[in-house]
Amino acid sequence: MKQAPINFATYLLLLVVLLATSSVLVDGHECKPSGKIKGTKPPKGGRNHGDDSDSCEAGKHYPIYKCSPPVTKHTKATLTINSFEKGGDGGAPSECDGKFHSDHKPVVALSTGWFNNMKRCHKFIKIHGNGRSVKAMVVDECDSTMGCDKDHDFQPPCPNNIVDASKAVWKALGVKESDDRFGFMDVTWSDA
Repeated sequence: MKQAPINFATYLLLLVVLLATSSVLVDGHECKPSGKIKGTKPPKGGRNHGDDSDSCEAGKHYPIYKCSPPVTKHTKATLTINSFEKGGDGGAPSECDGKFHSDHKPVVALSTGWFNNMKRCHKFIKIHGNGRSVKAMVVDECDSTMGCDKDHDFQPPCPNNIVDASKAVWKALGVKESDDRFGFMDVTWSDA
């Protein structure tokens, strides 16, 4: 039996299918936990409870991540709240400049993978949520690789999809403190 030759249109169709499949595989990149850490009980009075932040539980295991989902024009994330001021629930000064930042300025910390070894320091991202958008400057890392210690205010490691924002970001998005979503809301973001 003789096979019919494959024409140019068939080659082109195969190429399109292969390219589409490869982009789906790249976009479908999954960031899996890179390990776990065991929680320890914070010392009595040893942590700041601002913005209702979580405390580590003794003996509980928390996943850690060295990666975050790929950044796109509409990267899905969870927006959380953080105080970057001295004495705030952020704990230490910001990673990018060793300084504290006003809660009245639109600043954020990104999960470890998105923080990208400080490559996003002092760069702006655009956050979309609640039908609005705001530009915010990256000043810190929301550490996805460590936690449950004094340096991290005895809080668990960050998940790998967090944009931890000052009150100014929440205000710009029109989310009031009385709103049930305040402190924890699905958003999208991109590099500005």
